[in-house]
Amino acid sequence: MPVFPERKFHNLALLVLLVAASASAQQPLTWDQVRDRFEQHNPTLMASKLSIDESKAQEITAALRPNPDFTFSVDGTQAAPNHGVWQPLAGTFETPAISQLIERRNKRHLRLESAKKNTLIAESDYADQRRTLLFSLRSAFVSTLQAKAVLELAKGNLDYYDKVLKVSRDRFSAGDIAQIDLDRLELQRVQYESDVENANVSLRTSKIQLLTLLNDRTPIEQFDVAGAYDFVDQLPSRDDIRKTALDSRPDLRAALQAVDKAQSDYKLAVANGSTDPTISGWWTHNASTNNPFAQETVGVSVSIPLRIFDRNQGEKLRTRLDIARNEKLRDAAQAQVLSDVDSGYATVDSTLNLLRPYKAKYLAQSVRVRDTILFSYQHGGASLLDFLNAENEYRSVQLSYVNLVASYLTAAAQLNQAVGQEVIP
Repeated sequence: MPVFPERKFHNLALLVLLVAASASAQQPLTWDQVRDRFEQHNPTLMASKLSIDESKAQEITAALRPNPDFTFSVDGTQAAPNHGVWQPLAGTFETPAISQLIERRNKRHLRLESAKKNTLIAESDYADQRRTLLFSLRSAFVSTLQAKAVLELAKGNLDYYDKVLKVSRDRFSAGDIAQIDLDRLELQRVQYESDVENANVSLRTSKIQLLTLLNDRTPIEQFDVAGAYDFVDQLPSRDDIRKTALDSRPDLRAALQAVDKAQSDYKLAVANGSTDPTISGWWTHNASTNNPFAQETVGVSVSIPLRIFDRNQGEKLRTRLDIARNEKLRDAAQAQVLSDVDSGYATVDSTLNLLRPYKAKYLAQSVRVRDTILFSYQHGGASLLDFLNAENEYRSVQLSYVNLVASYLTAAAQLNQAVGQEVIP
């Protein structure tokens, strides 16, 4: 057995570690990839999708014709001896018969039409549940991006403050600042450490929520997402968005389809109140010797129910009332769509009004004030309190901007949900 040199063992172990690290690493998922995984693996959405298949199975049942009935009867058997010869089946005649219910007034077609419209409603209900769950998914995705941005900001603040502390310790060693000032600066570092830890917890929590929606068991450390964390300054017109919502919202479409189905159900109830005859035909083999010409006979009959009392009056009334009920629900759904759009549009517009001055003015201004006060403090032109206030103001402005971007992205997702399709990317 060959023996490898020690260096080859070391290189082999390093290669194994690199391969393992590469296998465990995972590229950050974009929003489109997260959405695709959600649609493939979310159990709630998959269960809702099965309702469409169930409805299609009901279409098969609705399209079935009534089964024919087969009857076989035996009668006239004589169990008596004839001249000393026992004849247990003497005189027996057999009658096989077939009957078929004839459906009138297009009942089968109306049943199938109602079942197909029920499938359309199931498809719209599935699309509406997908719309609602996608908003939850988008909110979790935005929360994860927000937590990453807050964590990055907290780490940047901590790194910056550590550089300030290093300069301050050098100044203290040179006798330029007092011990109490250095102590106050070092105590302030606790706040920045706390910001980093809180941001880490928020990031892990957001990832857990996102993984739950994806039904994914990937370890949190190996799961990451990436996306643009910014805002679009312009909004489409509200009238255009309202029109798009009325054309796109699946719950409104389901309400319209429910009215259409109720009308078909009423027609079916009227048809079910009509009379369906049953046609029967039979053949008889008669072994009786009383009439030698009647040994083989055929017959036909028609059975017509007399619908004197039950003419399906209750179902006719119920389905007629159901049309009016679904029309009211359709009007309510339309009003809800417009309300959701107007509310979502106002929220996005308000958030944009807050974000614009931050991006145009406040962010750069907070950096300039902090750096100016720091320079002045290090050269004796500003007090420690001035520097700490400027540092807190910078931290507050930057964090407010990050949170406002998250509010905008969430509000945009809510507006997209209200419309029923993506109008703000």
